Amino acid sequence: MTHSHPAVALLTDPRFTGEAAPGDWYHRQILDDDALLQKALTARELPSVRLSWDDPDADWSAFRALVFRTTWDYFERFAEFSAWFERVRTQTILINPPDALSWNMHKGYLQELQQKGVPVVPVRMIPAGSSRPLASLLSEAGWGEAVIKPAVSGGARLTYRIRPSNAAEVEQLLKPHLAREDFLLQPFMPDILTTGEDSLMVLNGEVTHAVRKVAKPGDYRVQDDHGGTVHPHTATPEQVQLALDTVQACGFSLAYARVDMVAGPGGAPLLMELEIIEPELWLRVHPPSADPFADAIQGRIGS
Repeated sequence: MTHSHPAVALLTDPRFTGEAAPGDWYHRQILDDDALLQKALTARELPSVRLSWDDPDADWSAFRALVFRTTWDYFERFAEFSAWFERVRTQTILINPPDALSWNMHKGYLQELQQKGVPVVPVRMIPAGSSRPLASLLSEAGWGEAVIKPAVSGGARLTYRIRPSNAAEVEQLLKPHLAREDFLLQPFMPDILTTGEDSLMVLNGEVTHAVRKVAKPGDYRVQDDHGGTVHPHTATPEQVQLALDTVQACGFSLAYARVDMVAGPGGAPLLMELEIIEPELWLRVHPPSADPFADAIQGRIGS
């Protein structure tokens, strides 16, 4: 089979198009992951190309599918991204499905999963414009320490660890954002400091591999953007079950998902986040995982 046009576009953002500059390990690892997926897609006669979602010259209808990979600026340009998203969702196949992506953009989905019986780190929503003092919300929840973050976000943007002693200070820092954005409040999970956060990749319905993200000393943010480190991890049976149960509970047919979890007070895993729009999947940690990912894409476009 021959193609005059790439079948699949792997979506990124403008910072990660082209080649990585010498020494830019962050960009390099993004390219390494996408290269593994592109090789697997080529083996299935599905040539692909990497494009920024905001590329003004792209004819999105010419692709058989768009795969959301590293659109890591979408929450910083949310109005622009949302308008683009609504246009392209009618032009070609989106992977993951558009309804799943829309649902996952706002972390209010955590409450829905909790209502469906998924063991989630407790969460309280703070709607935009709320005048409730953070100290009052902490007291009401009975949490001595908590984490506050925007409901539409990523990369630990505007994320703070709060306690009664600094709640008023954090509230002042966040005041302009609390006025226009929904936020969520969750109890701080001490295991983040000792063990870290585990991420299980679910590709084409199976848990393929896992990593453990560990914060740098003195921090609680596990993202490598903030100095965290990533290590291969062997998931426990309980973690695998939580990952599969979470994906099933969301109610969508997913090509890919990342299920982030942390140990709760009794040691059992609790869901931190279900990432199905633009998660880092660490294919480079387990290169064979590119095959079920490519199989999922192929299955969804009917090749």
